[in-house]
Amino acid sequence: MTAADTGGTGTGAGAGPGPVTFRLDGRTALVTGSARGLGLEMARGVAGAGARVVLNGRDPAGLAAAAERLRAGVGYDVTTAAFDVTDRPATEHAVEEPGDLDILVDNVGHRDRRGVAEMSPQELHALLDTDLTSAYALSQTVARGLAARGVPGRIVNVSSVMGQLGRTGDVGYATAKAALDGLTRALAAGLGPSGTTVNSVAPGTFATEANGELTADPDWERRLRTRTAPGRWGRPEEIAAVVVFLASDAATFITGRTIAVDGGMTTTF
Repeated sequence: MTAADTGGTGTGAGAGPGPVTFRLDGRTALVTGSARGLGLEMARGVAGAGARVVLNGRDPAGLAAAAERLRAGVGYDVTTAAFDVTDRPATEHAVEEPGDLDILVDNVGHRDRRGVAEMSPQELHALLDTDLTSAYALSQTVARGLAARGVPGRIVNVSSVMGQLGRTGDVGYATAKAALDGLTRALAAGLGPSGTTVNSVAPGTFATEANGELTADPDWERRLRTRTAPGRWGRPEEIAAVVVFLASDAATFITGRTIAVDGGMTTTF
C-alpha cells in the first residue's frame, strides 16, 4: 500500500510539503473593510493564527480603535491603513508599503437595497467599482508584488450567498457578488502557475452590527429557523475560521472555489 492509499505524505513526485498546518506565522495580511463586523472578525482570526495584519477602512479613528481592541490582552501584531478601495494610488501604496504582503482578504462591499425600477445604470456602475473593480485592482497589485518577490500568496474574496441567489429589490449587490465569484475563478486560473490561490467565501446571514435591526426582528428569526439547517444566525467567528483555512498551507490545493458559509441556506429546500 502506498502513501497515497493511506493518506500519508510520502516522498517524491506528488508528495506534500510536510505536516499540514493552519498557522500563518511569518505572513502579512491586508484585510479590507476590517474596522468592524465580519471584516474585523476575519482580521482577528488571521492575527490569532500568527500573521501580521493590516486593517483597512476609511475612518482613521475607527481603525485605530479596532486595532487597539485586537492588540489588547493577547497583543496581536496589527497595523492600520486608512484608504478608500476605489482610490487606485492609495490602494497601490497600501499594498506596497508593508513590503511583504502575501495574504489579501477582499472584504469591502457596499450594498444598495434598490430594485430594477429604482437603480440607474450609473448607480450600478458605481456600486460595481466598489464591490468588484476594487477587488480586481487590489488582487492585481498584490499579484504583481508576489511575482516580483517570487513567492506564492493567498487571495480570499468575500462574496455573498446573494451571488448565487436572487432577491427582489437588491439587484446591484447580487450582480456584484456573482461577478466577484467569476473574478475569483478567473484569477485562480491566471495566478495558479505561480502558486497563488484565489478563493471566495460567501457569507449567509450573520449577526453583525450591519444586521442589527434584522437580528431583533422576530420575522427574521422565524425565517432562519426554516432557511438554515441549524435554524439560527451565523456567528462571525464561524466565517473567520474558513478565511484562516484558505489563507493557510492546509489549503494549497484549493483554488477557484466559492465556499458558502451559510448554514445550508443555499442547499436546503
